[in-house]
Amino acid sequence: MNDSAFLSGVALRKSYGSLEVLKGVSFAVAPGEFVCLVGKSGCGKTTLLSILSGLEKPTEGKVSLGGKEVSSSSEDELALFRREHVGFIFQSFNLIPTLTAWENVALPLFPMNIPKQQQRKRAEDMLGRMELSHRLDHLPSALSGGEKQRVAIARALVNHPKILFADEPTGNLDSATGEAIMTILHRLNKEENVAILMVTHEADLAKTADRLVRMKDGELVQ
Repeated sequence: MNDSAFLSGVALRKSYGSLEVLKGVSFAVAPGEFVCLVGKSGCGKTTLLSILSGLEKPTEGKVSLGGKEVSSSSEDELALFRREHVGFIFQSFNLIPTLTAWENVALPLFPMNIPKQQQRKRAEDMLGRMELSHRLDHLPSALSGGEKQRVAIARALVNHPKILFADEPTGNLDSATGEAIMTILHRLNKEENVAILMVTHEADLAKTADRLVRMKDGELVQ
């Protein structure tokens, strides 16, 4: 495993009862690298993403993120670490329907001792980068699918994370909107030097990453 990796997983196994979903996977992402993880539905890629990001713990193996072993950390330690260093983007957007666009973006800042005016300023700045300054006070129900995903990306970046975990971020979007979201992710990857690990089943989008990794039946394949 690469010692310079920002994210690494070693000999990861994950079982749910008698079903073994991951079968000894070792994986690494370098600082600022854009990696796409591809494979058919059920191959284990979302489970691997969840374990590497600390959302789930492996049955066996070790995960290190930013020099910290997260696979043995407590839930409170993991929550704090994710809030400060990690961003998440999901296929279903996961926006709070009763919060406006800027409030959704500022959500990761709520537990911090940051004045509300400053929270709004940071959210506005990030939404401006997503070309959504005209949507600050709109609820998610008033946004298109592409706009919702851009709000979700802004929320993921508001804490200036070192790595983004993206689970099928274009899965609920039409092809043109999906390509636009990928353009945004690539721009952020280069401008912010934020590492990105993205799960997708769309091979054409995956080819634009720095590295493409394939999974099949719980294992990495070349």
